[in-house]
Amino acid sequence: MKRTWTIIGVSDVLGSFKWYQSLFGQPETPPGHDYFGQILDTDGTVLLCLHQWGAHEHPSLMSPDEAPPGNGLLLFFRVDDFDMALKRARALVTRLEEEPHVNPNTQTMEFSLRDLDGYYVTISALSASRPARRRPKKLDSKNHKQNQS
Repeated sequence: MKRTWTIIGVSDVLGSFKWYQSLFGQPETPPGHDYFGQILDTDGTVLLCLHQWGAHEHPSLMSPDEAPPGNGLLLFFRVDDFDMALKRARALVTRLEEEPHVNPNTQTMEFSLRDLDGYYVTISALSASRPARRRPKKLDSKNHKQNQS
């Protein structure tokens, strides 16, 4: 099995850590370090790593002045609690970058917002919503006709 750890440069690890925990509906816990933290799923899977700008000699994490944060990057998260994630997102920002809509490629609901450092974050439902099923009309057992009741 292989996993990707997405690491983004942030100006305030603790503040960003709390922001993402709030967005994902996770209990508030401190990051592992003042310069680095991992947002983990309930099963321990790393969802996102937050790295203090310039804390180490990583060329692409030296400074947000080299390129705008998020240039060439889209943080795209699939969630199993889309409606709750939308409520949490609205509490974190004054406006969404994209209001909820169906993505024609994934056929799932999604919305987008900016995090504290300006990264573009898209939240997508884990699965497509299903239209309500109509109840079949009952058959009258005597005449095998559809009963309109």
